[in-house]
Amino acid sequence: MTQLIVEPLGDSALLIQFGANVDEAVHAAVQAAASCLERQAFEGFLECVPSFTTLTVYYDLEKLKRSAEHTSAFEFVRCQVEELLKDSGALPSDNRQIIEIPVCYGGEHGPDLSYVAEINGLSEEEVIHIHTGQDYLVYALGFAPGFPYLGGVPERISAPRKATPRLHIPAGSVGIAGTQTGIYPLETPGGWQIIGRTPLALFRPRDQPPVLVQSGQMIRFKAISTADYERMEVDADEH
Repeated sequence: MTQLIVEPLGDSALLIQFGANVDEAVHAAVQAAASCLERQAFEGFLECVPSFTTLTVYYDLEKLKRSAEHTSAFEFVRCQVEELLKDSGALPSDNRQIIEIPVCYGGEHGPDLSYVAEINGLSEEEVIHIHTGQDYLVYALGFAPGFPYLGGVPERISAPRKATPRLHIPAGSVGIAGTQTGIYPLETPGGWQIIGRTPLALFRPRDQPPVLVQSGQMIRFKAISTADYERMEVDADEH
């Protein structure tokens, strides 16, 4: 493993930097480190949160067992983490779980599909074909509970954020911003270009874990009809 940059984050967390560029190789190292620390938790470990190129490690100051030569909780945890991650390697990419997300594209569920098609010189059908034609890595969760940031949107369907965000985007909306795509788990404001909507609930507060997808998994979008959307929405409400 390359030399990691480890810095304090407040008084009860540290931030590990794995690289400067957002790519799958760097993120694989982030995921491997998270898996390693969760399997071999040190005394006082609370949780770790992976992101695009970093891993945040939270710890309980009261539970730390510090030896005499360490002058701070951060230095103690840093040494523990660096020792545990010496041989963490990277998780094999072919072991990533793929989550299929059904999406009703265009119309009332995807009001910006025509815009994305127009600025890229494509038909709406071509945008849908491209968007559903590959798997997307979940780099991070954030912004709202369970919102997945997915990288790798082809340049052919990339689109800028809206100059003025919408005040209300329905839960399940699928959007594009630059070369990222994502799914709004709750009704929130937002500036992404909305091209479709899924009937699946991404935020499930009564479940454990309370989110449908996790960082490190893959998402595959599947186009469905309006009738399929309405049927699946009813099924989801009944369960």
